Amino acid sequence: MHTSAAIAEELRESAVMVRRCFLLLHKSGLIEQRKGPHGGAKLRLPAKQIGLGDIYLATEGDWLLLREPAIEGLLKRVRAEGVSAMNETTLAQILKRIKKHALSAGSANGAAKHPATKTTA
Repeated sequence: MHTSAAIAEELRESAVMVRRCFLLLHKSGLIEQRKGPHGGAKLRLPAKQIGLGDIYLATEGDWLLLREPAIEGLLKRVRAEGVSAMNETTLAQILKRIKKHALSAGSANGAAKHPATKTTA
């Protein structure tokens, strides 16, 4: 389990922003959360099974939803194709790229500034 405060610190973001994202990801079923001193959040599925499109859909709101009959069908198709393209890349693949980048940046600087983020999957 990872707390929103710990993740926010690692990302150098607001804990409020992280909690808002957690709420959206929880509602979509991508993470589970537990309250209390040993609480936090963890992925419900292995990172290999979560596509970027899944994360996008959980957090995007009403992107490209327009009730204009002349272009509504086109926008639905564009949105579906975009999500499909995003799902060709998994969360595990992105985490691997991030870790690789952090390691190469760390070796270029002499030492990594931040340890690679651990993900429960």
